[in-house]
Parts: sequence; C-alpha cells; structure tokens
Amino acid sequence: MVIDEQVKPLIKAVDRADSAEGLLEAVKALVAVRHEAAIPTLIEVLGYNNPGAAVAAVDGLIDIGEAAVSYLLEKIDGYNYGARAWATRALAGIGDPRALDLLLDAASNDFSLSVRRAAAKGLGSIRWSNLPAEEVLPAQNKVLDTLLLVSQDVEWVVRYGAVVGLQSLFNATVKTLPDFEKRILARFKQMLEIEPELVVCVRVQLALQQIEEKTGKRGDN
Repeated sequence: MVIDEQVKPLIKAVDRADSAEGLLEAVKALVAVRHEAAIPTLIEVLGYNNPGAAVAAVDGLIDIGEAAVSYLLEKIDGYNYGARAWATRALAGIGDPRALDLLLDAASNDFSLSVRRAAAKGLGSIRWSNLPAEEVLPAQNKVLDTLLLVSQDVEWVVRYGAVVGLQSLFNATVKTLPDFEKRILARFKQMLEIEPELVVCVRVQLALQQIEEKTGKRGDN
C-alpha cells in the first residue's frame, strides 16, 4: 500500500496547481495512488470550477469506494451546487447504502437532470449486502417505487438512467422478489408502448434482451 508520505507531495501538487490543465494532471496523479489520505483533497476538487478535474476526482473517489462515503456525506455542501452534484455522482457510483436517502431524494427532486440521472442509475446498484437483513426489503421497495416514478421524468436522459437502475434492481432481486420482477417487466413493456424517445426505447429493449438471456424472463409474458 502507498504510504501517507508518498501521498503528501501529490496533495501539495493539487493545492499548488496554477492552471486548469495543471490541476487536472495533479488530480490524475493523486487518483492513481488510490489512497484514503487523498479523499479530503479529492472532495475539495469537486467544488472547483474545473469539470475535467472534478470528473477525475469523482472517478478516484469511486475507486477508493466505501472509505469515501462518510467524508462525502459530511462534506456535501447544499449551497455549492456544483460540488453537491459531483458528490452525488460519486456516491451513486460507489453504491453504499449509507447514501440511499440522499440518492432517493436526488433522483426524484434535484433540479439538475444529470444529477437525477446519476442518482437513478446509482439506486439500482446499491450494495444490499451492506444493510442489515431486516432493512433490505423496505429499502428495496423505496428504490423500486422511486425508479418507477423517475422512469416518467420529463427529461429523456433521466428516464434512460431509470431504465438502467431498474434493470440493475431486477438483477439484484429476481431470485427473491417475484413481485419486483413483474412490476419492472410491466413498466418496461409500457415504456415500449408510450416512450417517445428512440434512444430510451432502445435501452429498454436492451434491458429486456439481457434479462431474457440471463433469466429466461420475457417482458411480453
């Protein structure tokens, strides 16, 4: 494992970067070590006006994984929209259930379509094994209800994200929750009938194809 003494100069390089390109390169170098000591600095970068560096920081936080979650939840700044949006993307990518309430709210209510989309996709990838057994089903019910609602969002990119989330939720519950299976397949079938955007229809068809290949379940049954 990389030791803190090796991380410190990389953190200093981020702090001292004096150009957008320099910041991006410094963040990439810090991300490459995948060390928990980098977390606070990577979260700081989310608030900078540098989308390239923010994308790199998000990827780095996702790679670090669960260790970054508590920092992200503590540091999400409701007044700094940009930082909050990037942090939501990171939490969605990590899939830790500690972020579940935030992702549920973001998928339904955030005014940014990109944040709603990221949250919807992230809801399908929650690591349910990290929750106490008695909390899993109630949480999964909330996720299903939210994703079914979000699949009706006015923005097609959010509906697309909901399809991805629903497919992931289907895969996570198909062996244990037949009611979820029926509701998700029914929604996919309905979307094929009423969805105006071709790209969303194609994504629904892909989901149904992959579900059938994996489980033998068909959306037209």
